[in-house]
Amino acid sequence: MSTTIPVSASEPHAPAMARPTLVQRALRQGVMRRLQRLRSGALRLRDAHGEQLLGNPHGELGTIDLRVHDASFWSCLAARGSVGAGEAYVAGRWGSSDVVRLLRLFVRDHDVLENVDRSLWSVPSRWLLRIHHWLRDNDPRGSRRNIADHYDLGDDLFAQFLDPSMTYSSAWFAHPGQSLAAAQQEKLRRLCRLVDLKRDERLLEIGTGWGSLALCAAAEFGALVTTTTISQNQYARAGERFRAAGLEGRIDLRQQDYRDLSGTYDKVLSCEMIEAVGAKWLPTYLRTCAERLRPGGVLGLQAITIRDQHYERALRSVDYIKRHVFPGSFIPSVTAIVQAATAHTDLRLVHLQDFGQHYATTLQTWRSLLRANPAPFVARDGGAQLLRAWDFYFAYCEAGFRERHVGVAHLRFERPAAGA
Repeated sequence: MSTTIPVSASEPHAPAMARPTLVQRALRQGVMRRLQRLRSGALRLRDAHGEQLLGNPHGELGTIDLRVHDASFWSCLAARGSVGAGEAYVAGRWGSSDVVRLLRLFVRDHDVLENVDRSLWSVPSRWLLRIHHWLRDNDPRGSRRNIADHYDLGDDLFAQFLDPSMTYSSAWFAHPGQSLAAAQQEKLRRLCRLVDLKRDERLLEIGTGWGSLALCAAAEFGALVTTTTISQNQYARAGERFRAAGLEGRIDLRQQDYRDLSGTYDKVLSCEMIEAVGAKWLPTYLRTCAERLRPGGVLGLQAITIRDQHYERALRSVDYIKRHVFPGSFIPSVTAIVQAATAHTDLRLVHLQDFGQHYATTLQTWRSLLRANPAPFVARDGGAQLLRAWDFYFAYCEAGFRERHVGVAHLRFERPAAGA
């Protein structure tokens, strides 16, 4: 039996608002002084003190409601920045009728709350976040742990919002109103065409997922596919799907770290895998891709990217995604990818196409599907908070793509032919 969550969401019924402590009042005042400087919109804040309008109601994003149910929200925000804001949302300490638009406002006017968590009071929390992220290094052992923590949560959860192909990456919407399933197939075909995939060519895919790209490459393009994953769950499920499609003879499925691969291939494809390798391992990842290609071979990447101007700062900080969604992850900039490829390989970038707004639509669709039928989430221990955690994750990412703070791109790299 499905349960539909109203737009105000998985937000619990708020208890009577408790009066804040002296520390919380001081932190609240500091944050509110910053919020008064919002330019692109305004917040209609409602908390234990009543209702106030903060910012510019004539801005492009208009006026957005922010309901603070617990004064600890202010200390969470001041101590842990975006991590604290996400954690407070998951705990039900604040809510909004339009979380995506609220987060877009903070992305657009990012300078307003920049360094809100940089006081001496927040130093212990900031160091704990950095230490936790440092401990989630993506060496071979750490990678298996990081991947398992997200991708092995159970297919029933992912099936609630993914299309039937179980493709967990940005779709490509060829026209408005296209179904998610059709848009994912469009994306898979575009990836195969990105590398000019031909029948009986040897294709290496790094990052199997649930097997949708390998199935498309083998069934529609006739490639001989080797695909690898380190997720135990995805390895088992992809194998079942390849057998059911009768493609075991054309798909060689491996449970192997990308650093342990050998052999040479005509083409290499990797869809939203680069974010999981970690900044430290970016040269190793690209060098591995190059080494697996024959001379004259082609590498195709689908990569989430961050604006070049924000890359270095993002490397030094830990946000909600790094802490609670994809431990050990990072988002590269296009320049970081190209510079690493130039310094450590003979790969040459010959094509790039950004389609970040397609990811915003993908995330909006996933979030709608999640909220329309959340039963597998709420049935688990702590299910209400698990549901709110995923709701915030999708809203947080959608806001970033809507504001073009992050994008997603198809990149084509070529290796020189022998003797070139």
